[in-house]
Amino acid sequence: MSLTTDTPVTRRSLSPLRINRDRLLHRLDQLAQVGAIEGGGVCRLALTDADKAGRDLVVSWMEALGLTITIDQLGNVVGTRPGLEAGPPVMTGSHIDTVATGGRYDGNLGVLAGLEVIETLNEQNIQTRYPLAVAFFTNEEGARFHPDMMGSWVFSGGLSVEAALAEVGTDGTTVAENLDRIGYAGPVPCGSQPVKAFVELHVEQGPVLEREGIQIGAVTGVQGMSWQEFTVKGVSNHAGTTPMALRHDAGYGASAIAVAARQLAQKMGGNQVATVGSIQLKPGLVNVIAKEAKLTVDLRNTDSDLLKQAEAELQTQIEAIATAEGLEVTAQSLARFEPVSFDAAMIDAVERTAQALGCSVKRMPSGAGHDAGMIAAIAPTAMIFVPSVNGLSHNVNEYTAPEDLENGSNVLLQVLLQLAEASDR
Repeated sequence: MSLTTDTPVTRRSLSPLRINRDRLLHRLDQLAQVGAIEGGGVCRLALTDADKAGRDLVVSWMEALGLTITIDQLGNVVGTRPGLEAGPPVMTGSHIDTVATGGRYDGNLGVLAGLEVIETLNEQNIQTRYPLAVAFFTNEEGARFHPDMMGSWVFSGGLSVEAALAEVGTDGTTVAENLDRIGYAGPVPCGSQPVKAFVELHVEQGPVLEREGIQIGAVTGVQGMSWQEFTVKGVSNHAGTTPMALRHDAGYGASAIAVAARQLAQKMGGNQVATVGSIQLKPGLVNVIAKEAKLTVDLRNTDSDLLKQAEAELQTQIEAIATAEGLEVTAQSLARFEPVSFDAAMIDAVERTAQALGCSVKRMPSGAGHDAGMIAAIAPTAMIFVPSVNGLSHNVNEYTAPEDLENGSNVLLQVLLQLAEASDR
């Protein structure tokens, strides 16, 4: 499905409406106090007490704005403002869960900017042709429960609600148990809420926009992602008496895999990236050769074929390492998502709108996964990026300047207005 607006986006036709920056900043600050940690960061892991408090606060704002609120079986929350005509809503939103050392903008901006759009329309007594909705999805970060983007994946039908509810977190409890505990196991069946179009505003979480002096990113799609956990098994032995040539060192094997992943990304170039984010050794003693190692490898690429090539080449190298060192290596897939391309007309709308508002704009892919990448399976979708200072995110020092928050929110406002007046074609 594509969408077309009745009036082209030009400087003359663009609505004079603008969001209230101070009000947006105030809400961002209030939400950042929920789960606040030292250094100005936030810890609201999914379905914890802090997450419940954050949910309760955002829901109270939705209620104050007169939105009709629905909560589905996985705790995805949608607040809807009616339109002059019935039909699926034009939706915006993101997530409010964070990593353990998160910042105040990642995810939160997309939700609170959506509420700011609604309040701006309420103030001006403007009723859109079709409904508008603001959503926040459960467990986007995947920091407590795998996989990440869980809520939006279930919302869009890509993951069964039964599988998601049964997922066991880092503390040994399930998603279902925690949804019940915090009171967000909703009655609405997952996958039963159609969406006309979806736009997500997000901080870039990278250095490109700031480095190039660009104000708005018109996101073309989301990189494909392959997460694997490798278990390397060797033989424990004395660190001083075992000759190097006679070792079966799981620690060395894990290190060699990490080096191979980095060299692979460097060799392939382009948009290929590789990250080893976790390594654990057993028995973990200074004078004992490790008998076992576990490590994670995160491979990403915007091209599906190149991502598959990277996976295959890394596997070949791992087999060679195992053979050379007399090790056993097994792999477990933690998550895998194909690359996502966003709707061409929606990308055009973001780009034209940013330009019409006087902002510099760059078309760019997203290196991180986002809820928009899941919703793209069921509705025309786009994303708007604003700069991240020093490219920092998942960091207590995450920061985006107020003027950039305002620019992105105004682009969001104008794009949503266009889509809420759009006809299907």
